[in-house]
Amino acid sequence: MKPMPPQYLPAGGLVLVMLLAACHQSDEPIAPDRLMIPAAWRQQVGPASAIESGWWRGFNDPVLSALVQQALRNNDDILTARSRVYEYQARLRAIEGDRLPTLETGINGTRARVVSSATGQPIHTTVYQGTLQSSYDVDIWGRQRYGAVAARATLEAQQAAAAAAVLSVASSVASGYLTLHSLFQQLELTRATLESRANSLKLARRQFETGYSSRLEWVQSEAEYQSARGQIPVLQHQITEQENALSILLGTNPQALYRGKTADRLRPLPLPSVLPSELLRRRPDIVQAERQLVAADATLSASRASLLPSLNLTASGTLQDSALENLIDNPLRLWSIGGSILAPILNRQGLNAQVDISTAGRNQALYNYEKVVRTAFGEVNNSIDAIQRLQEQLTELEKQQEVVQDALRIAHNRYVNGYASYLEELDAQRSLYSIQQNVIQLKNNLLLAQIDLYRSLGGGWQAPPTTSGN
Repeated sequence: MKPMPPQYLPAGGLVLVMLLAACHQSDEPIAPDRLMIPAAWRQQVGPASAIESGWWRGFNDPVLSALVQQALRNNDDILTARSRVYEYQARLRAIEGDRLPTLETGINGTRARVVSSATGQPIHTTVYQGTLQSSYDVDIWGRQRYGAVAARATLEAQQAAAAAAVLSVASSVASGYLTLHSLFQQLELTRATLESRANSLKLARRQFETGYSSRLEWVQSEAEYQSARGQIPVLQHQITEQENALSILLGTNPQALYRGKTADRLRPLPLPSVLPSELLRRRPDIVQAERQLVAADATLSASRASLLPSLNLTASGTLQDSALENLIDNPLRLWSIGGSILAPILNRQGLNAQVDISTAGRNQALYNYEKVVRTAFGEVNNSIDAIQRLQEQLTELEKQQEVVQDALRIAHNRYVNGYASYLEELDAQRSLYSIQQNVIQLKNNLLLAQIDLYRSLGGGWQAPPTTSGN
């Protein structure tokens, strides 16, 4: 028995053929998940501790806390990110609304003037017409549902991006505030050094005038005095630049900022242990990449569903009367209910291309997620190592500072008593000033490294409670 040609197939058979054709498609295989979560960090850290969202409060500096809170209220990047969240909330509502049946109603009125063929007199007529139409796309294959899933995941990605903006701005404000303090400390050190060198200059001049030293030592002392004096405008300009940058982060015009006194006593907090697996839930950029991957998966499913036939149900009703009140009191006199099944045939090449585009986009989201996670692991390891190495370097530098201070005292006494030239004291002054500047910068770098660790971990931690023996 020969098979019937397609034009003689029943309607159900034709639909079945289209379904089989739609399901027979070649999909590019999705790349497997190659992400390996490390069991621990490269360096050993302290005991486990609870998460602290307001990590900047751990520094116990009220001025810093106030500045961060101001930035979280007024920073333009944060406000933009929050506005983008509102936008995608509206997008999600619109997509979810498209899944519901549509209902439209309308009332038309017509006033006509005709001439009677029998009497030749004009006749005026008024006709009112009411319409009611409803339509509903049956989501058989989940195309609309997958679209809603993609929209919700995209919204969650935007919410994570807003959280990432909060973390970034808070970190930038804390870093800028501590750097500003470091510049003020360097300025105070330079002014104190300038005052010390002014005293040395007076002594060198007096020694030259009384014949105890040469003019060369006096000139060398004056050169060192001018060198220290020339550093003050440089530091003042750096302070102005830092204040302006910090003001913009705070959402205000560039201005001078109040400097609290507690920042001079800030010390890095003990490091707790946070497992790498917990990082996947804490870092907003990882959450954002993960939700983008979910959205790409749902978009791919929606693209595949668009290859399958769609079912649309429609209903309409019409009422026509010469009295307006009858449109409300009387039921619909004319109505129709029906449905249609549409399957893509001629546009399949474009739809298949859309599936390929969605597949490539999904794979790109997967690779981006893996990259973001690995980058996060690297940043945490770098920050932990930086804190430990900077602390070791600071300890050695502070020891060197004590030795150089003692050497300067000895050199100064030898010069005053005529046992050595001014060159010895001059070298000791230069060394001490350089080391003191390095100590200030190193302390600031140590605090900045801790802020980088806060950012890398997606937030801070609560200091473990101290226990006292009985």
